[in-house]
Amino acid sequence: METTKSGLDIVKLEDAASKLRSIAHPMRIAIISLLEDRPKMNVTEIYEHLKIEQASASHHLNILKNKGVLQSRRDGKNTYYSLKQQSIAQVIECVEKCEGIR
Repeated sequence: METTKSGLDIVKLEDAASKLRSIAHPMRIAIISLLEDRPKMNVTEIYEHLKIEQASASHHLNILKNKGVLQSRRDGKNTYYSLKQQSIAQVIECVEKCEGIR
């Protein structure tokens, strides 16, 4: 385990930074906010609600899933997405409050 001079785990810091970069897009923030309110949605529900193209929704969902922000579960022909950890939505809420967005 590699650590900084202050004893912080570099691997954990890199993982956290990677997750933060993955949510640093307005559409991904919108997806996370949507899944905060509705804990389980499929791609169709997400792109129809956000009024975007299916391919765009799938692209953003794939990024969030690959970075460990979302999890998916297949049910027949549908894949349902949900937040892997509720704390990611709290990070976005915190940033919005600091910036006076909400």
